[in-house]
Amino acid sequence: MPVLVIGLIVLGLVFLPGFWVRQVMARYSQPNDRYSVTGGQAARRLLDLHGLQHVGTEATNTGDHYSPDEKMVRLSAANYSGKSLTAITVAAHEVGHAVQDATGYPALHLRTRLVRWVGPIEKLGAVLLIGAPVIIAITRAPSAGGLMLLGGFLTLGAGVVVHLLTLPTEFDASFGRALPMLAEHDVLIPGDERHARRLLGAAAMTYVSASLMSLLNIARWLAILRR
Repeated sequence: MPVLVIGLIVLGLVFLPGFWVRQVMARYSQPNDRYSVTGGQAARRLLDLHGLQHVGTEATNTGDHYSPDEKMVRLSAANYSGKSLTAITVAAHEVGHAVQDATGYPALHLRTRLVRWVGPIEKLGAVLLIGAPVIIAITRAPSAGGLMLLGGFLTLGAGVVVHLLTLPTEFDASFGRALPMLAEHDVLIPGDERHARRLLGAAAMTYVSASLMSLLNIARWLAILRR
């Protein structure tokens, strides 16, 4: 019974944040004409006010994000063209990342560099995972099992490190950048600030959920190895 309870708690910690985020985003996506400008227009205005005319904006089907390499704020079609509180707030959050980039925010720059290495590291880990059983079968050396352990950590651990570095970046973009700029430039309708704060918390929590999922994957893999 204690194991079942612990398992349910872990699953709740992993999946409930994502569920809560979707609920919050959907709630404030209506009405879709609450503001006179779209999320894309709000992003453009905030970028210009911060002297970031070189940063572009565009709609995307790969989710709301800022690309440090391409200097581009990308918003989902609903947020780019929508005029809801969600659209405006998410736009401000992504502009917050652009401001981080422009001001040399260390966590963002470190994360950006690590992301470039994650792909090759994960591929190396996958090669080790696939090759380790073959090496063990040929050499019959128990120590070769260490290759499987290393491969697993390279494959799963790289993502965990990136997610953990993402957390301070996301919270700073929400509460250290977006919320102050929304207030400073009178973007929000009076009374919407507390709702925007909830939305910005939700935007950051998406990565909390992703980090917990990565840690759960490592725990599951270690449990399999111990069998």
